[in-house]
Amino acid sequence: MTFPVDEPVDWPIDGILDLHLFHPRDVKGLVPDYLNECRKRHILEVRIIHGKGTGALRKTVHAILSRMPEVEKHTLASEGMGGWGATVVSLTPWTD
Repeated sequence: MTFPVDEPVDWPIDGILDLHLFHPRDVKGLVPDYLNECRKRHILEVRIIHGKGTGALRKTVHAILSRMPEVEKHTLASEGMGGWGATVVSLTPWTD
């Protein structure tokens, strides 16, 4: 089964963002959009899975998170949650 490239795809907003499913060029817009949608849904702890690899994607994700005022803190996940292949993000609550 193939999907047209321009068709939007619904991804679950459940507090786990697996970046393996996306092209690296999409990460800079995807991460802030996903986190803001989580905040709107009162999901204030999010796990971003960026993989271990060379660390380039992790560095990109951490740079994005460092620039977002709605991120209270971010840290590498515990071993049981992905270790250095994932980052846990704490978000500020959404305010209207």
